[in-house]
Amino acid sequence: MSESKSGFSIERHGLDLRFRLATLAEREWLAPDFVRVRLRGEELAGFQSLGADDHMRLFFPDGPVGSVEELRASPSREYTPLAWGEDWLDVEFAVHGDEGLAAPWAAGAPLGSQIGVGGPRGSAVITGSPGSWLLAGDETAIPAIRRFSHLIPDGTPARIVIETLSAGREVDIDTPVDVEWLHRGDAPAGSALIAFLAGMPDAAGPDPFVFIAAEQSVVKPGRALLSHWGVDPAVAVVKGYWKRGEAEYHAPH
Repeated sequence: MSESKSGFSIERHGLDLRFRLATLAEREWLAPDFVRVRLRGEELAGFQSLGADDHMRLFFPDGPVGSVEELRASPSREYTPLAWGEDWLDVEFAVHGDEGLAAPWAAGAPLGSQIGVGGPRGSAVITGSPGSWLLAGDETAIPAIRRFSHLIPDGTPARIVIETLSAGREVDIDTPVDVEWLHRGDAPAGSALIAFLAGMPDAAGPDPFVFIAAEQSVVKPGRALLSHWGVDPAVAVVKGYWKRGEAEYHAPH
């Protein structure tokens, strides 16, 4: 199918790259393996994130830091900012066991622990009005899916599909349409979502915006879906948010 002209675009906006120091103020478990934390600090004033799929870098120092250079030398990972105010920032983490760096910190670090926030350095913003929407991902994509879903006008055709481990691991999400939950069970991460995408013959409606993000294996079938629907990749987002076996994998911006 040939690509058709879309009635919307994705525009890139550069942001001033800043590094901020904050502390862990609150923790709320939304599912057995999914936690939201609130970071607080005066340096969060002016924090900005224009795009639902923005990436910021979180820095995890071993102890108190005294300079930006020391902060930037700490181990770091990329996450999507969920919500923020003058002195606070909410971030959500998928937690699977005690592996990795960021998720165990989010799950168990003492309140008051220091953390650094870098960026976002840029945003990709939807300009115009998609005729329909497909938002699909695994647990790591839930913050972006939350933010994208707030852009969907009432009555616009949309499908929101999220893969998680099993029943009982779903997370409450305020969306204009019901979330379709997929359960992978003992199968590899991404397998249930890949099977779902392969079985989608048609878009939810005309001129769709497509967002697909999960384990890296979802990228190839996600791009195949764009081709099948005739969607220009320039007005879609298909990403591997993480890669099996690579703790420091970074999603492309």
